[in-house]
Amino acid sequence: MPDTGSEATLRLGFDTSHTKVVLRTTEEYRSQLVQLAARFRTGGQLGPLAVVVEIGDLLSSLNAIGSWPDPRGVEWAPELRHLVTSSVQDAETVRKELEAPGSQERLAASEVVERLGDNWSAHLTEFQKRDVAKLLSLQHGANFSVPGAGKTRVGLAVYAAMKEAGEVSRLMVVSPKSAYESWLYESGACFRNRPRPMLLESARDEWAEILIVNYERLDRSLPFLASWLQETPSMIVLDEAHRMKLGARGTYGAACMTLGPLARRRLILTGTPAPNGAKDLENLLGFVWPGYGQRSVAQAVAGGDLAHASAALRPLFTRTTKRELQLPPLEPVLVPVDMTPLHSEIYQALVGDMPARAESSADDFAALGKSALRLLMAATNPALLLEGSSKYEPVEYRLPPLEIPQGDSLYELLKNLASYELSPKYKEAARIVAENAAQGRKTLVWTTFVRSLTSLAKLLENFGPAMVHGGTPDREEQLRRFREDPDCMVLVSNPATLGEGISLHQVCHDAVYVDRDFMAGRYLQSLDRIHRLGLDPDVETRVTVLAAQETIDEVVAVRLQQKLEFMARVLDDPSVQQLADLQEAPPLAGGLDPQDIRAMLRHIGRGQG
Repeated sequence: MPDTGSEATLRLGFDTSHTKVVLRTTEEYRSQLVQLAARFRTGGQLGPLAVVVEIGDLLSSLNAIGSWPDPRGVEWAPELRHLVTSSVQDAETVRKELEAPGSQERLAASEVVERLGDNWSAHLTEFQKRDVAKLLSLQHGANFSVPGAGKTRVGLAVYAAMKEAGEVSRLMVVSPKSAYESWLYESGACFRNRPRPMLLESARDEWAEILIVNYERLDRSLPFLASWLQETPSMIVLDEAHRMKLGARGTYGAACMTLGPLARRRLILTGTPAPNGAKDLENLLGFVWPGYGQRSVAQAVAGGDLAHASAALRPLFTRTTKRELQLPPLEPVLVPVDMTPLHSEIYQALVGDMPARAESSADDFAALGKSALRLLMAATNPALLLEGSSKYEPVEYRLPPLEIPQGDSLYELLKNLASYELSPKYKEAARIVAENAAQGRKTLVWTTFVRSLTSLAKLLENFGPAMVHGGTPDREEQLRRFREDPDCMVLVSNPATLGEGISLHQVCHDAVYVDRDFMAGRYLQSLDRIHRLGLDPDVETRVTVLAAQETIDEVVAVRLQQKLEFMARVLDDPSVQQLADLQEAPPLAGGLDPQDIRAMLRHIGRGQG
């Protein structure tokens, strides 16, 4: 890449946003610049003597620059020259790794701790040291370990080693909002002097060492983020990286692909890198190894299935399985709950009203999904079926309950149900919470529906409940109270809000599921909140699942068990041979898939028998 000073006929440098590359020429080479721009997928005219190209596009097609008719007249801006040079070196690393896995020098796991520097203070398990060692042996990398394996700590350890070596001095973390707390907690727990963190949505802090941003904000914040990465050598981590699995074809992916090359070190973390097959794996590793490296990855998996792609790309990622975590066993206990006569009458009336509508909407999965949610509500608390003044309004229970009048219509009974009787599931949940509290044990209570959540919090007010749902404005304070306040003995939440990204196993070892939907991955991750790496082997973790008898709860229990048996094989797959996405559900209410729909329809049919 020669520089020719004032005689340059093609100058390349970043645009003002640092997210694209501008190519400028002289009047003499005007037509040649137009021809050059045509060789790039994203090439566009800025003016008669300038074109703009996306960074990833330039790195993938560097040979196009070699076609410039005056090669000695090509001048690169220093920062762009460094990026291009490192990309070429990265591509060579990928090629060597893929052609001869293990042939290059590797860091031993036993050497990891001494690389982390004096500021590092956290414990690393043997498999975490193994994963850190492999990632440090690569220029960039991916950690596909299962949820609960401590990927956040591994990512911070890689950063600590890179900072100690003088290679980087800043860390940018891209993650879902639900994972913010994990990064903030771990960055405080892993270092004696905590690196100064900043959330992008907070006030700007020029001294921040760790910048945390969510995927939704990436696209509209690209210029600032690009500038932040380039102000000083930085590392970028994508947490739950499957969120950008569409690569350049998706909004999140396109933003990540733009930022990736600007970082000195790239690392992706996800337990489910390829829910839809080999192409997902290719896109994720395309972020890790952009440009020619991405092309090498694509060639390695070309025409192959996920098993082939996984085997071919194994040198570029590390993975810890569920079995390697060696957690104490966890066996959730399913507790059948009898419905009261009135509750049963309302449920059966709802089921009896469904067959005709279900038949007419047999091809409308969305409608069937909503029917399933109504059944789940009815099995938990039929009063949830009536619309409140807001989605947060709790169902008010009158205690002691009233006598049920004879002859009232079913609608009138439903409207006043809370005055007549307490939901049997709520009653059982309250009993378990009270029993645990008497033993000094805190309880995590899960329920799917927000009005169910607020109703339970009101019912359990004697136990100082903390509550977290999608609309909770003081989520951090609620979690702090549950962890630290001795009078706060119960946390009520839903898996959609709190199913990932937080750790409660230090203070809570009891969970009660008042209801569950068909989303096996979300359920599995919610279990991980109190059953995860770092749990004392002598601790007994108790999980109770409440199921109303002869309702859709029993259908959910069977379907979840079938799905979890599959996921157990997935999580103990040391490679990436088969993977279901633990985060994402089918685009239907309640996360139903076709087999769930068939099971629900059989349940409705039996109710008419």
